Amino acid sequence: MNYSFFIGIDISKKTLDFAVRDRKSLLFHLKVDNSLAGLKQFQKECLTRTIDLSRCLICCEHTGVYSQHILALATENNFSLWLESSLRIKRSLGLQRGKSDKIDAIRISEYAFRYADQATVWQPERQIILKLRQLVALRKRLLKAKNTLRIPLDEVSTFQDKKLQKEMEKLNRKPIEALEKQLVEVEKKIRTLIKEDDSLKNLFSLVTSVDGVGEVVFCEMVIATNEFKLFCCPRKFACYSGVAPFEHQSGTSIRGGTRVSHLANKQMKKLLHMAALSVVSGKGEMADYYHRKVKQGKNKMLVLNAVRNKIIHRVFACIRDNRKYEKIYTPALA
Repeated sequence: MNYSFFIGIDISKKTLDFAVRDRKSLLFHLKVDNSLAGLKQFQKECLTRTIDLSRCLICCEHTGVYSQHILALATENNFSLWLESSLRIKRSLGLQRGKSDKIDAIRISEYAFRYADQATVWQPERQIILKLRQLVALRKRLLKAKNTLRIPLDEVSTFQDKKLQKEMEKLNRKPIEALEKQLVEVEKKIRTLIKEDDSLKNLFSLVTSVDGVGEVVFCEMVIATNEFKLFCCPRKFACYSGVAPFEHQSGTSIRGGTRVSHLANKQMKKLLHMAALSVVSGKGEMADYYHRKVKQGKNKMLVLNAVRNKIIHRVFACIRDNRKYEKIYTPALA
């Protein structure tokens, strides 16, 4: 799309800073409350200046819940919204001095103007995916709270008086049991949510047909990819998950080995690692591959990373062909 105006938004908890420019210069800056009333004030200002928001590219950083009003506005009016990584914006602008909300909004608008040809227009998630996201986030918080109560007691059990240890365990038992009950309830709601939606149910049957992929990995993948709409290439998802290896060399002096990047979705990488460990610890093709490569002298972590890549490629192949993974595949020409 050929955009006429470029809007950069610096989002904070209480305020929104808008910087609007055309192809030549900055037109105006406006600071409003981060609320529906503030957005109406901005729309009114654009109307006064004859700026058509349907011909604008709106760019802002990922800010989680603070950007909900902007996302709702873009969804309702079908505006072109570009959610971009803050690190990508920062590194693209070169050496910068000084910082304020106004300056940040102006810099984001300049970024939108310079890289409009590379813009990825945001696609709204279905309501059921938003609900799934909230349930998965709640599950993580409950697990963290449970581990916070349980782990310290286990660590000091051998150094503490037994009588005191039993007393502390007794005090901790009720909150831990309550958290476990809540975890069971949340997981039940997640399963119900998947079963009640035909699209999620179909995706679940396809994705979990791959060895090592269970409910937790499936939910994280669906949320990260917006039901596999944001990523259609397994290599790109492998890069996003911190699984894809990259070269590290320059000239004749730097000759490092290939390595994965730390710029990744660490939670997704962790879950894929656990999936790979579960696969290689059992029996089957993946386990045979792992043990064969280790016997050949390959580094264990390198082989595990290859297994993570295999899992990703198999999941995306199942989604692409809309068929479950077959352990014993028979070619059509056979």
